[in-house]
Amino acid sequence: MANPGWHGTTIIGVKKGGEVVIAGDGQVSLGQTVIKGSARKVRRLSPGGFDVVAGFAGSTADAFTLLERLEAKLEATPGQLQRAAVELAKDWRTDKYLQKLEAMLIVSDGAQIYVITGAGDVLEPEHDITAIGSGGNYALAAGRALMASELSAEDIARRAMEIAADICVYTNGNLTVERIAG
Repeated sequence: MANPGWHGTTIIGVKKGGEVVIAGDGQVSLGQTVIKGSARKVRRLSPGGFDVVAGFAGSTADAFTLLERLEAKLEATPGQLQRAAVELAKDWRTDKYLQKLEAMLIVSDGAQIYVITGAGDVLEPEHDITAIGSGGNYALAAGRALMASELSAEDIARRAMEIAADICVYTNGNLTVERIAG
């Protein structure tokens, strides 16, 4: 069966003032229909007592598979988010099962923030801000414009998500926000 037209999700990660905030909307759409408006696409992982915040865009089942794999990598390399992210990206790119997964992740340990993709990328964003998903470019542009302001990381993330929700029909204002100190 072909992809049924799932759309949705905007996730933003903002690093400012010694903390990282990852925020995501709650909308899940199938075609032009909103299926759910309160999905939690940002989660806190704590493998071995090491806190990581992750947000995902794409297929929910695929994203959960990737989050489980990331947790296992973090357990194998405690306190080394970059190494765990690179190991996950390598597996994702080379494993025939994982290659079919359609999702992207933003992850942070409070010190670093990364985007992990199925193409094998582990990207550290410029300007301490990144966004993914259908409204990602809108949130990114709004967030970058706000970075020079006196707003906190959380305020920037919330305002950027509000702007993205006003523009992208696959994004709503029902946010999940997680903060992690560096």
